[in-house]
Amino acid sequence: MYNNYNQKEKKRVFLSFASEDLDHVRGLRLLKDNPDFELEFYDESIKEPIDSNNAEYIKRVIKEQIKRASVTVCLISETTHNSGWVDWELKTSFEEDKMIIAMAIKGVEQATLPKLIKEQNITFWTWDVEYLAKLLNSVTE
Repeated sequence: MYNNYNQKEKKRVFLSFASEDLDHVRGLRLLKDNPDFELEFYDESIKEPIDSNNAEYIKRVIKEQIKRASVTVCLISETTHNSGWVDWELKTSFEEDKMIIAMAIKGVEQATLPKLIKEQNITFWTWDVEYLAKLLNSVTE
């Protein structure tokens, strides 16, 4: 998809991941700024912890970010399936009719998948940043 300036439009991406994988997510966020990769997206995910213990408030904030996104990318490690927040984010993304991409974080070859990914038979991709870029470029708004 191209805009009037003949450049690819950046996709709005919500990143869903287990909190213990934050360092890997930071690496992905840096890759999108690397000119050697054609990975372009606006990260709609939370970058700073929400200053609240109120789960309903946190869910409202996250749901708004998911609504603004074109696609949800679930980054999967060996422990992602244990995260109640990831389950909720995926369920919310599904209810909002967002495309969901399930990709392993770098170095993970096999993992137990989150419930919704298994139930909806969503393809689980091993880490491949070039293929992630192709998947994101294929997303229609």
